[in-house]
Amino acid sequence: MDAGLKRDLEQKVRDGERLSREDGIALYESDDLAWLGGLAHEVRTRKNGDVVHFNVNRHLNMTNVCTASCAYCSFQRKPGEKDAYTMRIEEAVRLAKAMEGENLTELHIVNGLHPNLPWRYYPRSLSELKKALPNVSLKAFTATEIHHFETISGMSASDILDELIEAGLESLTGGGAEIFDWEVRQHIVDHRTHWEDWSRIHRLAHEKGLKTPCTMLYGHIEEPRHRVDHVLRLRELQDETNGFQVFIPLRYQHDFVDVKDGKVRNRLQARTTMASGAEALKTFAVSRLLFDNVPHVKVFWVMHGLQTTQLALQHGADDMDGSVVEYKITHDADNFGTPNKLTREDLLDLIREAGFRPVERNTRYEAIREYEGPDPMLRETPQAMRV
Repeated sequence: MDAGLKRDLEQKVRDGERLSREDGIALYESDDLAWLGGLAHEVRTRKNGDVVHFNVNRHLNMTNVCTASCAYCSFQRKPGEKDAYTMRIEEAVRLAKAMEGENLTELHIVNGLHPNLPWRYYPRSLSELKKALPNVSLKAFTATEIHHFETISGMSASDILDELIEAGLESLTGGGAEIFDWEVRQHIVDHRTHWEDWSRIHRLAHEKGLKTPCTMLYGHIEEPRHRVDHVLRLRELQDETNGFQVFIPLRYQHDFVDVKDGKVRNRLQARTTMASGAEALKTFAVSRLLFDNVPHVKVFWVMHGLQTTQLALQHGADDMDGSVVEYKITHDADNFGTPNKLTREDLLDLIREAGFRPVERNTRYEAIREYEGPDPMLRETPQAMRV
């Protein structure tokens, strides 16, 4: 990138001027990661100060049986396949209740697209979970699942959301987005929920007062221009609804080997390499710079590893998800060393070591508890970049 374009982009960012598609592509073409990270850090600091948000959550996947066979997915199983499972509602409640300790505030629920489970299973499961955990927010179901519920119930997404909200739903999850551009999507996705339906369902959720996350799966066969297009579609929808709380770049994972049955289910990995740490940091930085109307950018430590996660907090991210005990969708694919569990104390240590002040939040990004930041007297403790 020539010095003149660099100065122009810096000025646009500092003046609060919206970046264009061409600007986003130019940012991805820059090889000056320190400059990119510093510029993104200016924006995250302007929006969120020296805070890193986190929550105490658990993930619950009630079934891995799925009609789809998405090319990147190691989680799905077909009916009757070894390791396929579907929980009875009572079993899901019992498992969730066992996760309740440590002042749990959120239960994150994502499932496969089960071909035989009736629609009533889903609102009833939320209702029973809410009874068992009345003080825990239920963040449940992707837009892809809601679209599937339309098919199996014959109901509209609007009516489905009304019933799920009545049962205790507080937020959708952001999954099913992957990459929206059809040039890429047709090679990676094996379900029928694409941009038109994904955006329709989140728009409906926002109209009903739900705040939702949005995501992007990066680092597979897409190019930077596809990432820019993805963010700009979401940015335009956010202009319309103001319903997205957080953007979450999700790092595509290789299926190194599913140790349970020896099968490699990821059909992309023969022609892909996973994003490097530098590519991940660039993606966080460019996303933060383009996404001027979404308050938070989250780094999901399970998919990025702990060191890259801490660095992402210096490259635009201001949120770490969360004190997950088990996340099967990723851990059924990767084997590169992220732990199954981080406690609240683990998260506090990671955030302080990166030079930031931890704030525990709930699902709606309301502060529950603020903690002291890093000790400025400790010379070995990094401090957040000054802007």
